[in-house]
Amino acid sequence: MAVMPPICYTRGMKKMGEIKVRVVLQNEVDLCLKAEGKLSRRRIRRAEVDAVVDTGAVMTLLPREIVKKLGLRVLGKVAVRLADEQRVELDKVGALRLSIGDREMIMDCLAGPPGCEALVGQLVMEELDLIPDPALRTLTPRPESPLGPTLKMKASGPAAAQPSELETCR
Repeated sequence: MAVMPPICYTRGMKKMGEIKVRVVLQNEVDLCLKAEGKLSRRRIRRAEVDAVVDTGAVMTLLPREIVKKLGLRVLGKVAVRLADEQRVELDKVGALRLSIGDREMIMDCLAGPPGCEALVGQLVMEELDLIPDPALRTLTPRPESPLGPTLKMKASGPAAAQPSELETCR
């Protein structure tokens, strides 16, 4: 099987080493209602944004106006330490389906102030199996998983499955 070259998900960049990526966001509850035949496709709340890939952030952050447009519900509050060491409390909102290229995940995110820059954090990069390259300003699939994400998991304890008991992907 030939190895496909990595797909590069980038947009216009401003700052040295800054990676921007086009992100498609959809309200997950709306998608579930559509799957049940209770909501038409055109009524699914969605948005597309150019987000900064922030390797120092754990969670994804969206501007308040995007959160409102998507109709995301507040799930609670989260204490956050900013890059300048300032501590703030932000709303955790969800549920959201986030897509970058052909990879997608269901997640919660943080609601930032109106007009803030959207940020993609480590949880997205980990689950979608994407690698940032600040020198090339790209976010690409890991070479080991060009066709889809491969998640890492540690097997532990006596009940852990042995490799022969696991279904292999080909």
